[in-house]
Amino acid sequence: MSIFLGLESVQELPSAVLKKRLRRMALHGESSGIPDDLKHEIIEGIPPFERLLARLPLVGNLVHTLESAGLKSSPALFSLYILLASVVGFCAGYAITKSFIHAGVAVMLIALVVVLLLRQLKKRREEKFTGQLPDVLSILSRSLRAGHSINSAIELVGIEVADPAGELFRIAFEQQKLGVRIIDALTSMTQRIECLDLRFFITAVSINSEVGGNLSEVLDNLAETIRGRLKIQRQVRVITAQGRLSGYVLGVLPIVVFLGMIVMMPGYEEQLFREKLGRSMLIGAVLLQVIGFLVIRRIVNIRI
Repeated sequence: MSIFLGLESVQELPSAVLKKRLRRMALHGESSGIPDDLKHEIIEGIPPFERLLARLPLVGNLVHTLESAGLKSSPALFSLYILLASVVGFCAGYAITKSFIHAGVAVMLIALVVVLLLRQLKKRREEKFTGQLPDVLSILSRSLRAGHSINSAIELVGIEVADPAGELFRIAFEQQKLGVRIIDALTSMTQRIECLDLRFFITAVSINSEVGGNLSEVLDNLAETIRGRLKIQRQVRVITAQGRLSGYVLGVLPIVVFLGMIVMMPGYEEQLFREKLGRSMLIGAVLLQVIGFLVIRRIVNIRI
């Protein structure tokens, strides 16, 4: 445990974070501003396994997914974790069932769990950032009214606001200190998190930098608009809570009943697995359950 914590603390050092960003820029097509000799030197310092993974098409999407989910792990290390989990799942599935098909199903389930977990982490991070954005805009507006520049206001947000908003604005401030235009630094935030309100904010700053105007008033109005929309979203979630609960119950209840019958009446369900018609009925039931759950979820998922 102490070794793991030590490795994590080393990865959080500013030098390690900077090295990780440079490697990502050099490997995944973000190196337009890096000289060729420096780019070659950075790539030479990357481990061979990570360079090999970078050539795979899916790794670029994995980098974006990990960053959107807020995970600090590198794509190579994350891929290694998934590979080890798949091997363990395959061996465990084969040891229990003595079937390569069931072992393959176990590997597929592990991959499905990983995908769903990443999507959930990404969604939770985006929701947290959206909830922080009105307060961020208010801080920016008050800072501009106090006479600070937009760069100083962004630095203040990076210091005062918790992650993920604080982290993203800190990165944007560090980029502009290195010579990147503030608009480009803010635009790069959209590559790290998906948020429509953030794009509105960047558009407002971009227009203000070109034609001028009262940016603090625009940010106040945008903050109030986002707060109102979030309030309506919470009200909608309360109203649709019964529908979402019904979907969960209808999705889980058949599985619980089927497992309960297996426990209480062993052998009663064997006919379904033995006969071709029974297997077809089970597959049809699973498909209909999934379709019904998705339909209910689509009905109660009201976008504001």
